[in-house]
Order: sequence, then C-alpha cells, then structure tokens
Amino acid sequence: LKLEMPTLNLDREVSLLATVPGVVQSLKRCAMTWQKLISRVLEEQLKKVPQGNGPLAEIYLWREKNATLSALTAQIKLPEVQKVLEILQEAESGFTGDLQIVLSDLRRHHMQAQDNAKFLSTLEHHLKNLSTGTGVDVISSTIPSLLNALRLVWIMSRHYNRDECMVPLLERISWEISARVRRVVDLQTLFKQDIAAAKKKIREARNTLEQWKKCYFTTCIQVEESGSKRYWKFDVTRLFEKTDYMVSICQDLYDIFQITEELHNMFIPELITVSENPKGVDELQREVNIVISPMEDLTFDPFSMESARDWAFVVEEFREDVTVEIVKQIFVEKHKDPPLYKSHPPVAGAISWSRSLSHRITHTITRFQEEEELLASERGMEVKQIYLQVAKKMKEYEDEKYLLWRERTEYMLPLLLKETLLTVSSATEEPVTTKKGVCFTLNFSPEIQEIIIETKYMEQLGLPVPEMARYVALQEDKYLRYTNKLKAMLDCYHNLMEMMNEAETKLLDHYIQELWRMLKAGHKRLTWKSVGIGEFIVQCTQTIGKLELLVHQIHHVSEDISSKLQSIESTNLFKFPCSKNGDKHPGAKEFFAYVKCEQAKVVEQLVRKYSAIPQLLIEVERRVANTNSGKSPKLASYYAYWENRIYQVLTQLIVKNLQAFNATVLANVPLLQIEAVLSVPEITLQPNASEIEKMTEQCIQDCVAVTKHFVRWMHGTCIECPAQHVKADEVITFSFYSDVSQSPLIIEQADLITQNVHKLLASLSKCLNQWKKYDLLWKSDRDAVLDRLAAEKPACVIFDEHLQFYMKIVQEVTQQPLIKDEQFIRLQLAPLALAVQENAKSWMMSLGKLLNELAREELFSLQDEIQVG
Repeated sequence: LKLEMPTLNLDREVSLLATVPGVVQSLKRCAMTWQKLISRVLEEQLKKVPQGNGPLAEIYLWREKNATLSALTAQIKLPEVQKVLEILQEAESGFTGDLQIVLSDLRRHHMQAQDNAKFLSTLEHHLKNLSTGTGVDVISSTIPSLLNALRLVWIMSRHYNRDECMVPLLERISWEISARVRRVVDLQTLFKQDIAAAKKKIREARNTLEQWKKCYFTTCIQVEESGSKRYWKFDVTRLFEKTDYMVSICQDLYDIFQITEELHNMFIPELITVSENPKGVDELQREVNIVISPMEDLTFDPFSMESARDWAFVVEEFREDVTVEIVKQIFVEKHKDPPLYKSHPPVAGAISWSRSLSHRITHTITRFQEEEELLASERGMEVKQIYLQVAKKMKEYEDEKYLLWRERTEYMLPLLLKETLLTVSSATEEPVTTKKGVCFTLNFSPEIQEIIIETKYMEQLGLPVPEMARYVALQEDKYLRYTNKLKAMLDCYHNLMEMMNEAETKLLDHYIQELWRMLKAGHKRLTWKSVGIGEFIVQCTQTIGKLELLVHQIHHVSEDISSKLQSIESTNLFKFPCSKNGDKHPGAKEFFAYVKCEQAKVVEQLVRKYSAIPQLLIEVERRVANTNSGKSPKLASYYAYWENRIYQVLTQLIVKNLQAFNATVLANVPLLQIEAVLSVPEITLQPNASEIEKMTEQCIQDCVAVTKHFVRWMHGTCIECPAQHVKADEVITFSFYSDVSQSPLIIEQADLITQNVHKLLASLSKCLNQWKKYDLLWKSDRDAVLDRLAAEKPACVIFDEHLQFYMKIVQEVTQQPLIKDEQFIRLQLAPLALAVQENAKSWMMSLGKLLNELAREELFSLQDEIQVG
C-alpha cells in the first residue's frame, strides 16, 4: 500500500501556497484519494478473522494487521504528507475534518494492533509447543506457563483485559489441546499397540485434559489475588465442555484396555498347562479379541460430541460382552478352587460363588434384552448363546458339588459322632504310663463343625439336607458348649500337672489315679452321641478343682519350707571382729575365737529354723493322708525329697561360706595382726606359722561341723533320729555332717583355703630375712669381743668407730616401716625393731663401760707414775 504523492512543487511557504487556488484544488484531489485508501484498508482489516481454529492464527492475524497499519502510519508521518495537510488546513479548514477522522481511526487501530501483537508475541513460544511439541508430556509442561503468561497479558494489556478478547483466545487454546489429544489417542493405531503403551498414552492424554481445567481455575484464583479489578469470570461451558467430554471418552478407553488386559492375563501359561481343556482356553482368548474388535473399526469419531450416542452404544455393547466373557473365564479358571466369602464353608461357598457369577451374567443378559438393538445384532446373538452355555455348566457344577457333599455327609457323620470325647497321647518322649507324660486332647473332629456350617448354608441356598445333619446343626450350640467346657477342663488339667514336680506327683498319686479314672471314661466310653457328657464334664471339673486346691495348699507349705532353707543357705558363718581403731586389729587367737563364738550364736538360729520344717510337713500329711504322725507311708517319698533338699542346702551353706572365707583371705584388707619377734638366736612370727595354720584348719573344721547340729530324720519319716548310746560314755547322733563333710566341693574348698594361708605365711616369713643382717648383735660372743678389746687396749678412735656403727644401726632401724599388710594379715614389726635397737644400745653400753674402765686404769697408772716421780 502506497499513498499517491502530488506532482506539484511545494517548496514555498505553506501560507503562500494556501492562497494559490490551483495548488489547493490539486492537493484536495490527492487528499481525497488518501482518505478513500485508508478507509478501505481499515474496513478490510476489521473484516479479517484468524485463518484457523488454533491460537497461533490469532497471533498471526494481529501481526499482519500491525504490519499493514504500521506501513500506512509511517507514510502519513512523511514530511511531504504533513505539508499537504498543513496547506489544506491553512486554505480551507472545513475540508480536512473527514480526513482527520479517518486518520484518527488509523492511529487508534494501529495502536491496538501494535499492542495486541506485542503482548500476544509473549505467548507464541508456549503456543508453538502446544501446537507442534512432541508428545503430550510437552503439552502438560506447557499449560501452567502458558496460563501464567495469559494472566500477565490480562493484567497489562489495554485490549486483552476484556472478556470479548480473552474468551475467544482461551477457546482456541482449548481447541488446540483437544486436537493434540485427539491425534495422540488415535483409535486406528491405538488398538494395534501394546496394551501397556496404549494405557499410558490414554492416561497421559486424560491427565493433560484434566490439567488444562485445573490450571485454569488455579489462574482464576491468582488473578483475584493479584489485586486486578477485573476477574476471570468466563463461561466455563464454552471453554471445557469439549475437553470434559474427551476426558470421559479417555476414561472409557482406559477402562476398556484395563479390562482387556485383565482378560488376557487370565490366560497365563500356567492356566493353559494345567487346564483339562487347553483348546477351550484358546477359544476364550479368541473370544476376547472378538469383543474388542468393534473398537478398531469405528465409523465415527468417538471424541465428537455429536457421536455421543453412537459411542455410548459401543461401550455398552462392550461391557455386556465383557461381563459374560469375564464370568466365563473366572469360572473356567477358578471352579476347582473357587474364592470363598468370609466364613463360608468349602462346598456351600463354592455353590454360592457359582450362583453369584450366574447372577451377574443373568443380570447382564436381562439388561441386554431390554436393548432390542443390541439383542438383534449378530454379536448380541453370540453373547446370548455363550450365556446359555456358561449357565448350563454352572448348574452342572453346583449339582455335582451338592450331591458329593450329601453322599459324604450321610456316610461320615454317623462315624464321626461315634468317636470318643477324648484321646490320650504322650506330651513328651516319656512313656504314656508316666504321670507327667499323659496328655488328654479333645477329640471333636473339625469335620463335624464343617458339616454343621455346610448344612446351615445349604438350607439358606434352598437345598435339601440329610435329617441327621439337620439335627446336628440344630444342636450346634450344645456341641459348642461341650467343646468349650472340655477344652477349659483339659487346660486346667494340663496346667495342674505342669504345676507339680515329681515329688508332688508321687505324693498325690492316689488323687491323680482317681482323676485319670474319670478322664478315661471320656476316652473309652463316652461318645458325641452319649447323654452323659454334661455330667462327665462337671465331675471332672470338680475333681480337678479339688486337686488344684490341694496342690496350692501344698505349694504354700513348700514355699514356707523353701523360705527357711533359703534363709539357712544364705547365712553368714564367718563374722569377723571390727578393729578397735583404724590401726589396731585383734590377734590371731582372738580373731579365730571371735569367729567361733559368733558361729555358735548363728547355729542356734539355724537349728530353730530347721526344727520347724517337720511341723510343716506334718501339715501336708494332715491334708493329704488325714494323719499328723510325721511318719505316714504315703508321704515317705515326700519326706525323702525334702531331706535331700536339706542336704543340698547345707552343702551349699558350707561351700558358699568357705568360698567367702577364701575370698577374705585373699583380699587386701587386714582383719587380724601378728608380730615379728626376736627369739634369740632366730627372728620368728608370733604366733608362728604352724600355729596360725592350725587355727585356720580348726576354723574350717568348725564351719563344716555346723552341720552336726542338723539331726537326720528316721527312714520314711520327718522325725529326728534319737541319740544312740554305743557305750556307757559314748553317744552317737545321726546328723548331716557325715555326708556333707565328704562333699568333694567342700574338701576342695578347704584345701584351697589352707594352701592360700600357707602361701601367705611363707611370704610374711620371707620378708623377715632382711632383718637377719643384724643377727651379729645377738649371735656374737659379747664377752669374748670385749675381752679381746680390753687386751688390745685400742685407741679411742677405735672405740669411736664401734660406737658409731651401733648408733647407725639404731638410727637405721628407726627408719624401717613397722607395719606390713598382706592379704588378711597385718604384721607388726615394732617388737622386732625394738629388740634390735635394744641389742645395739646394749653393745654401746658395754663398749662405753669398757672404755671407761680402760681410761680409769690409764688415769690411775698415770697418777702412780706422778707420785713415784
């Protein structure tokens, strides 16, 4: 488009040219041409519409309008055109009025086109992805960003912020999304693909359509929250009616593929392998392919809303076909091991399962018959024929199941009711004859319960049942009551037998035999048809209850005896004296005398506890044998059991105390003290090692001898043996001492203590060897040494050396440690040190006396010489 320019020379001034009539007339003609051209172009542009249904067509339209109007606007702005307009305005102002209106329209439409082209260009990238992007995943990722861009255009644009502009654009976008989904979900190729791939495509297509609607409403909320005064309140029917319909079609297609996949999965290789009729399975597979074949050759577009009725007809026909096929396949696959409803028995459950399948296809065929068009079709007739075949097989299946059950029930039920109430088995590897091994179990066959349940369900199904089965089913509550009570009674029996140890089992043998006699009636005589079952349960329960009460009473006495024995076993027989102060400990004799004295006190308490045991056993005798003699033959084994327990307790008492004493010996805590003394000519311990070892051995013997105070019982009783007078002056008491003292554990522990004390005393004796370096103080012949010195009459220096030597010994001894602690003994070295010092000082006194005597002799001699001179 190009404006026609005047051929006149317009170089002169505007005011001068406006006065020339010829120039003005020529320019008027030219301006009229411009006005017509611009008006025609504007009219043409306003009539233009987007070429296509997609949103890109609208962008291209506004881009084309902008290009056209921009070209005209640029020419209007040329200096030559502007000068022509000025001359005409100067010459005749009224003439240019219409032209200015046209120019104003041009500017307005140009600004609109320019603004729309600019804002719509921000959508171009998203819309191209929507139109040409590969795969629906690109569409799904594009929709959120596209709607966000549309929201910005709505807020910022001066033209696309009105419903009349935005709604058509959104309709075009909705159309584009629908078209892309339609290309992806192409039924011509979809049914030829792998089912999993087809399902994926349909699922993605459906999700894309749903995302378009979801993102739209999300954007509506964002527009409101942005503060814009104009909200998105568009007609959603115009925008989503088509896509919503396509979502429903996608769901139908997905369901069709899902059902087809499930049908094909039923024909797994394992089914074909184990099937008695593999050809029949192949036939079913072919029938499945026939069911879905109409979908591949549709004569209409299923996504077109105009074809909604045709599509509904196809889907309904498919569902009818599939229902019959599914039921048929389920029956073929599962009839040997049908899935049962909760609490249903096997046979009645299988019949109920078969009837439920039959009801499903019957209901389907009934609906099928209501649609004359469906029934009249060739496929409809085929479906009806399949239904009749399947229904016939199901009826045969139900009849066979029922007849087999009835025959077995009539044969087995009388036999089962003749079974005894209980059976006997061994709970352990012990022979059944042993009391602990006997185990009575309930002998109520689960098959009876199953027959009862089957009978009830058979009657609910309207099938006749045997009279005996009906009678037993009516007695179900009674049998349930009997079995529950028998289980509870047997649980009590077995718990009671577990409560008793071997000694108690022997003690209560008479009571247990009586209980067995009752229980064996349920094992040998009573059956499930007997009338005395209730009385049997009552008698057994009462007898078990009485025996259980007796056992609890015996256990109560046993706990008292065990408590006393535990107290005896945990008694401390070695109580040691406390030191008078931190350093002073008792001597060896005082220490062992204290231990012996304390033992005597403890023994009195132990004997009192021991003497109380027979009275407790007599209490058991009174309850079990109805006597209180302490020598009932029925309790002989029970007396022996407790006497053996007492022996074990006394043995443990001595062993534990000797172990504790040995630990005390080895511990580095002094409990007694001994002294190192000088017994010329030797350094020894006081008391000496031999005496201490004898005291230790005697202490051990005293500990073991504690058991002499525990007098044994006479055989078969709990009465203490009387003292036996062997000779006039010799009395023998039968105690546990003779047995306990021979225990290898006690002998071993006693030897260990003796060895440890011996090693300790040897170690203490060895530490005295360092004091032997002073033995010249008492081993030398002092008189001979002094006589020799007196004869030699040495110089004073010699005497000084001797005196310094003994003075050094005194000082050296003073610095020696006077206490040595080793294990449980403290060795006092002070007496030895004092003796050494005394000997050294004695030598010093003797030397001083000799020196004094020699000095006096010298003095007297010198005095005599002076007097003579």
